[in-house]
Amino acid sequence: MPILTPTQREQFETQGYVVVEGVLDAEKDFAPVLSDFAQLLDGISHALFFGGRIASAYEDLPFTNRFIQVSTESGLNLIQEFEISLPQSGVKLDTPIHACPAAFRLLTTPRLLDLIEDMIGPEIYSNPVQHVRMKLPKRAVATSGTYSGLISQVPWHQDNGVILPEADESKILTVWFPVTPSTLENGCLQVIPGSHRRGLIAHCPAQKGLTIPDGLLPEQKPVPLPMNPGSVLLMTSRTIHSSLENRTENEVRISFDLRYEPVGQPTGRPMFPGFVARSKAHPETVVKDAAAWEALWHQARTLLARQSDPTFNRWHAGVGVCA
Repeated sequence: MPILTPTQREQFETQGYVVVEGVLDAEKDFAPVLSDFAQLLDGISHALFFGGRIASAYEDLPFTNRFIQVSTESGLNLIQEFEISLPQSGVKLDTPIHACPAAFRLLTTPRLLDLIEDMIGPEIYSNPVQHVRMKLPKRAVATSGTYSGLISQVPWHQDNGVILPEADESKILTVWFPVTPSTLENGCLQVIPGSHRRGLIAHCPAQKGLTIPDGLLPEQKPVPLPMNPGSVLLMTSRTIHSSLENRTENEVRISFDLRYEPVGQPTGRPMFPGFVARSKAHPETVVKDAAAWEALWHQARTLLARQSDPTFNRWHAGVGVCA
């Protein structure tokens, strides 16, 4: 049964994005994830307290206030501990990755896969370009160390631009949704409508990650997309988008951004593991066990820790428009 209305489908085709409301459920889909994150933060807080990095474990604070306090006081950008993917460089045998059962259930929840099937068909592969984002208020973001768009503002880019050329023809669908309210104040996404029709645009390495140079951006006015938990944003892999800065004092914008594509197509990140999330033709290939998914990531971590950093994209500073 189709989920998108004809109007929504037309918007996706012509504008490169569409927001579908009421796909996910806060209690059923998000409560287990938030409970898991709270337990994880509890362990991190106590470890930092016993290590003398913070003055208290702040057990009495709710999750958001605790995360901000611990991040601010420790001077650490505590994001990789919550991440469902590995970093693109410096992977070690003990690099944190949180491929937890609650996240796996969210990636494979039937209602979400029904929506994806409506877009790309019944043979669904979970692309490994996937992230948990814990966008902190600007005041709480550590200025030392490596910049991470997982906790701060994300520059203008296309998802096709941050993967390898092998996937240029893959039908990759970006699936983004907030776990907590995403507002203009705390850093919601913004898109440039119709920008996917321009094709792939050059990106340049910068402090904030790969970004499209200002001179190559369309002049069209961006559209901000405030969203409530339960809504899902679908984008093409070539839709130009970014996120705003979190200008609040005490809010953490938590979101997931995922990718799905038809089974058998290149992912653009072959060093990371994807999996078959749904298949009517070959149901025996579907990964249904969260532990098996976690094991795939641990295997990838072991392999990456034993070799030099692989290449993750096609762009280089000092070359072409990036010179």
